[in-house]
Amino acid sequence: MDTKLLTIRTLVSALSSSSDQTRLAALRHLRRTSNEDPAARTLIAGAGAVPLLADALYSPSHSIQDHAAATLLNLSISDRGPLVAVPALLDALAHLLSRHATSSAASAVQAAAATLHSLLAVVVEFRVIIGTKPDILKSLVSIIKYPDSPTRSVKDALKACFAVALHPPSRITLIQVGAVPALFALVAKDKSGKRRVGIIEDATAVIAQVAGCEESEEAFRNVSGVSVLTMMLGSESGSCGLRTKENAVAALLNLVRYGGERLVGEIRDKVGALDGIAYVQDHGSPKGKSKAVAFLKLLLDGGGSSGEIVQDLYPLESHSSSSSSGDPQVYV
Repeated sequence: MDTKLLTIRTLVSALSSSSDQTRLAALRHLRRTSNEDPAARTLIAGAGAVPLLADALYSPSHSIQDHAAATLLNLSISDRGPLVAVPALLDALAHLLSRHATSSAASAVQAAAATLHSLLAVVVEFRVIIGTKPDILKSLVSIIKYPDSPTRSVKDALKACFAVALHPPSRITLIQVGAVPALFALVAKDKSGKRRVGIIEDATAVIAQVAGCEESEEAFRNVSGVSVLTMMLGSESGSCGLRTKENAVAALLNLVRYGGERLVGEIRDKVGALDGIAYVQDHGSPKGKSKAVAFLKLLLDGGGSSGEIVQDLYPLESHSSSSSSGDPQVYV
């Protein structure tokens, strides 16, 4: 038997030990190996490590949580199949994420959120599964709105939510678990009058996705979402970058698709928003420009029937198939 494979099987077997020290030592080796040797990731998963790593996420030991979550993240980069095939993994990730503010290690929470994003970005079927797991979505939203969450954890939770929202029915679930107020709280200015630039781009990307359902109109109205988004497009929003403005255009476009003429009138009345849409049309990315062109045409032509609005829009998931990373982007 190959020496590498024999070593890996020995380490995986040690994960079943009743001794925390033995398990921790094995986890350290597996984490390092899965990080440094991409070829070993398939061997580790093939040796039956995934269920044992999932079980380790329940450990009260922060070190065990940390190394297990990091190893799972490493495995997800190369071979997602073995992870998706283990139903117990989702329950373990949900357990860890739900305790992000209490008993879970911060580094393990970040790795767990990143693992979800890694799986969701590529495995389309996984988006459907996660969409039926409100506990996981609720935990991701809780991480987003918890004031003491590390920035990396928030960004990975946002990326996971973005990927989940690529499956249209999941947008409704995200709204039901409180995603909209949590997302708009992220894009608000802090006490010093500044916005968290890296965070606001990711947050508005998720906002644009979530806007793509009928339930979004009421949820956005409850947080003055249209006003916030149009302010981002105004000339006074100097702290908002071009990508954020593109996201705002995409969000408003989706809201109009499902909200109809009333929202068209509300947005048209905000002159600053029209200027911002024109700016995206002139300076945005190719897809951002196309969104802005469609939106300006819709606003200036006076709206129309729901059928005409839908006809003016690009498919909500037109970008998802062309992006292998699954990172939050400006397209819906």
